[in-house]
Amino acid sequence: MIGFNFPINAQDSFDPDVLLAEARTLIMDGQYIKGRKIAFRALDKYPNYADILILVGRSYAWEGKNDSSSIYLERAIIASPTYSDGYSAYLDNLTWSGAYEDGFKVIDLAKTNFGSAFPPELAYKESRLYYNQEDYDAAYKIADDLFEKEFRQEDFLGYIQNLQRLRRNNAVGVTYDYDTYFSDISPWNTFSLYGRTRTKFTGSLIARVTQAYRFDGSGTLYELDAYPSIGKNAYAYVNVGASGASFFPNFRFGTSIYFNLPKAWEIEGGYRYLRFSEVTNIYTASLGKYVGNWWFNFRVNVIPQEVGVGTSGNIQARYYFKTGEDFFSMQISSGVSPDEESRDSSQLLNSYRVRLGYQQLIVPRFMIFGYTGYSRDELSTDRFRNNLNISIGGEYRF
Repeated sequence: MIGFNFPINAQDSFDPDVLLAEARTLIMDGQYIKGRKIAFRALDKYPNYADILILVGRSYAWEGKNDSSSIYLERAIIASPTYSDGYSAYLDNLTWSGAYEDGFKVIDLAKTNFGSAFPPELAYKESRLYYNQEDYDAAYKIADDLFEKEFRQEDFLGYIQNLQRLRRNNAVGVTYDYDTYFSDISPWNTFSLYGRTRTKFTGSLIARVTQAYRFDGSGTLYELDAYPSIGKNAYAYVNVGASGASFFPNFRFGTSIYFNLPKAWEIEGGYRYLRFSEVTNIYTASLGKYVGNWWFNFRVNVIPQEVGVGTSGNIQARYYFKTGEDFFSMQISSGVSPDEESRDSSQLLNSYRVRLGYQQLIVPRFMIFGYTGYSRDELSTDRFRNNLNISIGGEYRF
């Protein structure tokens, strides 16, 4: 806040800072007219008091009176051309009214007035303007630069992750998984090749072919994933897959809906269908939260059975480093994730796993990742299988 110490004349018996506090209390309580009446009293004597002009401008914006809001916010910028709060309030008002082109004009004015000291909070709002115009590459470039410079806001990391999903980038990638079972059975070798593109209807569209060598045999799984958008704050996930191998599901189907909530929360609810020798139905839900550089997620799975209902779940955490695509991950789970392609219903319960991973964007077009995990699966009441998994991969974007 900009503070002013004004001389008080004998005929002028009020302190504008006191009136500002009174007006703010009323306006924040939704009493806009009463609050503005007090603010106008102060502006009569001190017409260039930026904080009062901003308060009045925001109050009009909150009422949806965007033209009136713009009048006072323009005055605030003229009064204090290097005070970022005025630009921030003005950009909010223009964004809410859909006047994005006018918003870019305000950004240009701020860049002129601030020069090299352009505030990061205004750069973030510039990114949001591009986002609202669906120029996700431009929005991401600004946001990723801010993340590297350690700019943080409550919903910032979640915003970056959403931009990564929305960007129109193509890619091809490969993964290799090695599973050893400590002489219980021979090791498994699994190779996967995928390609990713984006269409307006499907959102991100991923085609994947997985070739596995297990139990002295081999098999292939074919899958297709899509992530269609459902408005600005929600998107869906759809997966279909099929295989003729006994250790892959003959057919699999999955769908979820994700909602981005205020305060950097995300919720999801979904369903998975796995048909091995028998059919398994899985209902899944998750709750995620972004906190600074961290992302936390808790998932629970409900599996109806002939007798009773089984449950499994996992807790996952990621810590992001220099960019929104470089992270370290940790996972602890019971049961097996319903999105794993190779476990049948007999292994969905009474299994435990710990898993660590790392992903690094080496250059803008090439990313590598690696994971390792240890699991203990109950195959029957007196038979357990211990597994060490190592997974590595890379992705090329174009």
